[in-house]
Amino acid sequence: MSKRKNTFTRFLEDIVDDTKDFVDDILDRAKDLENDARDAVKDVVDDDESGSSSSSEMQSIHAALEDLTAKVNQLAELQLASTKKVA
Repeated sequence: MSKRKNTFTRFLEDIVDDTKDFVDDILDRAKDLENDARDAVKDVVDDDESGSSSSSEMQSIHAALEDLTAKVNQLAELQLASTKKVA
């Protein structure tokens, strides 16, 4: 393997090549970051849009809970009434 001459111009050439590689890597990472940020924002926006359907789901859950509470209260009154009759 032969050694290459280390001249000043070769030294500058190496610096320029390394700088190009460095800038290229930075740009690639910036593109990746931009794409990842865009995807994250889209995910958040999509979650917010689907949140409106969960609001209707919450309303139906509250309605079902109110119905169950009314039935439990009715059964408790019936049990209390039957206990008073026995005593």
